[in-house]
Amino acid sequence: MRNFNGIVGRRFGLSFTFRIQHSTFRIAMSVQAIAWSPSGAVRIIDQRALPDAQIERDLENGEAVADAIRTLQVRGAPLIGIAAAMGLVAGTRDLRGARREHFLAQLEALFVMLAGTRPTAVNLRGALDRMMRVARESSGDGGTIWERLHGEATAIWEEDRAMCRRIGEAGLPLVPSGTKVLTHCNAGALATGGIGTALAPIYLAHEAGRRVEVFVDETRPVLQGARLTAWELAHAGIPCTVIADAVAASLMRQAKVDLVIVGADRIAANGDFANKIGTYSLAVNALHHGVPFYCAAPSTTIDPALPDGDGIPIEQRAPEEVTIVAGRRIAPASVAALNPAFDVTPARYVTGYVTDRGLEQPPFGDGRPRG
Repeated sequence: MRNFNGIVGRRFGLSFTFRIQHSTFRIAMSVQAIAWSPSGAVRIIDQRALPDAQIERDLENGEAVADAIRTLQVRGAPLIGIAAAMGLVAGTRDLRGARREHFLAQLEALFVMLAGTRPTAVNLRGALDRMMRVARESSGDGGTIWERLHGEATAIWEEDRAMCRRIGEAGLPLVPSGTKVLTHCNAGALATGGIGTALAPIYLAHEAGRRVEVFVDETRPVLQGARLTAWELAHAGIPCTVIADAVAASLMRQAKVDLVIVGADRIAANGDFANKIGTYSLAVNALHHGVPFYCAAPSTTIDPALPDGDGIPIEQRAPEEVTIVAGRRIAPASVAALNPAFDVTPARYVTGYVTDRGLEQPPFGDGRPRG
C-alpha cells in the first residue's frame, strides 16, 4: 500500500474516493473506523494500509462496501456488521424515487451480496437481517423506506459504540495497575464502532491512570496485531510489545503475562467461540500456565441459536496470504497452504466473558446477564 502515499482525491473502479494522511498523528483513546461522509457514502479507514498511512475511503455503493469487507479494508465482527448495514443505505441512495416493490427487490439483491462476504462473524448477518426487517415493516415508497434504513444503520453504529464502552467498564476490574495483558489479533477501535472489545478495558484502565503493558501477538498471516493493535496502542500512549505468535506460551511460562483477553466473531450458546486463528492455542496455554483467559464481545456476537462451536462456519481465505508476505513469496510455488481465518475455542478454556451486560458465564440464550 506504500504506493498510495501522497495521492489525494483520485477515483478507483469501485466507486470510492479516499484521502490520505501519514500516520504521524496521535489518538487519545480510539480512532473513527467508520462514519457517514457528507455525500452519504460510507467512510472507512482502509486497514490494509496501516501502519504506514491512514487512508480514508468513501464507499459510494453497496458493491464497494462488499469489496471492502471481503478484502479486509474493513474487518472485525462488530465493524463489518455496521459497514454492511450502512452499505444497504449507500447502495440504495439512487432508488429513493423508486416504487416500493422495485426498491425492496434491489435491496434484497444487495442483502444477498453483502451477506455472502464473510461467513463466520454473526454480527454481519444480524445487522443485515435487522435492516431488512425494518425495510419490510416500513410503509411507503423508496424514499420513506430509505430514511428508515438510514436511521436504523446509524442506530446500529451508535449502539455498538455504547456497547464497547460498557464492555470496557465491565472488564476494568480485571486490569489493576501494573497488569501485563496479552491479546491476539485486533479487537480495538479499528474492529468496532467505538473503543473496541478486548482493548476496551485496557483503554479505560489507561484513562483511569493505571499502568498497563500489553503484549501484542503479531497474528499471522495478515498481521492484524502487529499492524493494527500495536498502531492503536502506540498512538494512545499505552506501552506495548509486539511478539511472534509462537512466543506467547514462553512468556506465560516465565510468569510475564497476568491476563489474556481476546475478542470474538461468534459465540455459541454453550460459550464456545470463534476468533482469529491462533486463539485456541492461546487458551490451551493459558489454562496450562494458570493465566486467566477472557473473551470480550458485545452481546450481539452471541448466537443463542447455535448450541456449540462445532456449528460455527470457518472462513477459508486465499493461500497467498500465507505464502506471500509484503509481495515476496516465502514458500515454494509448488506447495499448498491452508489458511483458515478463525478457530474455535471451547468454553472450558475460558475464565469468563466480558460483554456489555457485564461479566458473564454460559450458557447464553435468554438475554439475561450471568456471572
